[in-house]
Amino acid sequence: MLAVIKSYGLKGMDGFPVSAEVDMHSGMPTYDIVGLADTAVKESKERVRSALKNSGYNYPVASVVVNLAPADVKKEGSLYDLPIAVGMLAASKQVEYQTLRPAVLLGELSLNGEVRKVNGILPMIIAARQQGETVFVIPQENADEAVFIEGAQIFPVASLRQAVDFLRGEQQIEPVAVRSWQSDMQHSHGDNDFKYIKGQYAAKRAMEIAVAGGHNIIMIGPPGAGKTMLARAVPSIMPDMTFDEALEVAKIHSIAGQLNGFVYERPFRTPHHSATMVALTGGGNKARPGEISLAHNGVLFLDELPEYSRQTLETLRQPLEDGVITVARNAISVTYPADFMLIASMNPCPCGNYGSATAECKCTAAQIHRYLNKLSGPLLDRIDIHVEVDNVSYDDLQEEQLAEPSSAVRERVNRAREAQLARLKGKGRHCNAQMTSADIKKYCKLDSESVKLLKESFEKLNLTARAYNRILKVARTIADLDGSQNITARHIAESLQYRALDRKYRV
Repeated sequence: MLAVIKSYGLKGMDGFPVSAEVDMHSGMPTYDIVGLADTAVKESKERVRSALKNSGYNYPVASVVVNLAPADVKKEGSLYDLPIAVGMLAASKQVEYQTLRPAVLLGELSLNGEVRKVNGILPMIIAARQQGETVFVIPQENADEAVFIEGAQIFPVASLRQAVDFLRGEQQIEPVAVRSWQSDMQHSHGDNDFKYIKGQYAAKRAMEIAVAGGHNIIMIGPPGAGKTMLARAVPSIMPDMTFDEALEVAKIHSIAGQLNGFVYERPFRTPHHSATMVALTGGGNKARPGEISLAHNGVLFLDELPEYSRQTLETLRQPLEDGVITVARNAISVTYPADFMLIASMNPCPCGNYGSATAECKCTAAQIHRYLNKLSGPLLDRIDIHVEVDNVSYDDLQEEQLAEPSSAVRERVNRAREAQLARLKGKGRHCNAQMTSADIKKYCKLDSESVKLLKESFEKLNLTARAYNRILKVARTIADLDGSQNITARHIAESLQYRALDRKYRV
């Protein structure tokens, strides 16, 4: 007898329908699985055999052929265990095939019949929902991933027996309750709040501008100045995520197997400087997302930037410009979103004191040049804001009064972002850092005083065309924070000071 059970597969960020076709007939006991299955899928034979027996069913003594259609698309992972097992029960007539409730089945089976969590549930359900599917049976451990999907009945199950009884109508299961996105928003950053950061007023102002416009920023200063503390406090002033942004983030983390429930906060990723290029960009046999995609709609913090290999850093150039990263392997090419805010920190020299107002540098000119030469000019051009962070004074450290809290800064950031969203509405962009050349021409018009100041600085500092555009983008953000419709010379002047480091530490 032939039984066909609906399931879904995953290719990059997109799900695609898969039919688990189980055909069974008398003959020598065999088990064949076809349909371009990987090793994990082929190993389902033993998992399904033990799960059936330990769930109180019989493993059929027959010739079994399992086809995962479409047969020309690679099938990966253990998520087909559950549909294959149900298909075998239906094909062997242990359950009545016609009585099974139509549903999309996803789940791995343990040897004792439990249904285990699988990766990528969220993008697969979203894709299936778009194709008109409305009923899903998924592992209980994946239930929290689906709490915001409307128009679908998602039934979590803990075991094969429970799944079969539900599909036969012999057991009732409460579907996952759809929640309201706004009511679930959370802001819990603990001690990572701007009010606990002593001094560093210029650096905190630069961080506010960077977050308000989605600009990349690099901090240069001696060890112990507070660069890492500043970076870790940035999530506390990030603008609230929209539901669409949160959904994108959740899909990526679900594919990577790093999603525990839904995502409420913007990601903050801090890969170690020993991380490989594949770990950063993504890849491997299954072309999984890397750190820059896991930081999508959030922050990628690279501490001690020159300690990363130059080859690894150069891979950032394309995603910083385009907001996507393409992971190409022999059998697959996948494009993942990588629209993140880059925060980098570095010492100005090997000893860390070059340019410091309070300490003496002991490095030679050659050592400083060799250290800074790890960063290429094109990479620095893609970082909008460069800011010096010097040591905090004793008086600032002894100040008992707390600084301005992150909540107040976030209010200004949200107002600035609202202005940018209104300005860029319908263009698929949501912050000043994403403005195109046409947007810059339209929204970054300068008066004569601003033009004169920018021209003098451009010629004196020998700026590139990319740096010119980024100065205008940052100036537009400063004007938004001021609530100004027009960019003034004051906004240009402040924006220019955040490019001065590009010349001072020129490699």
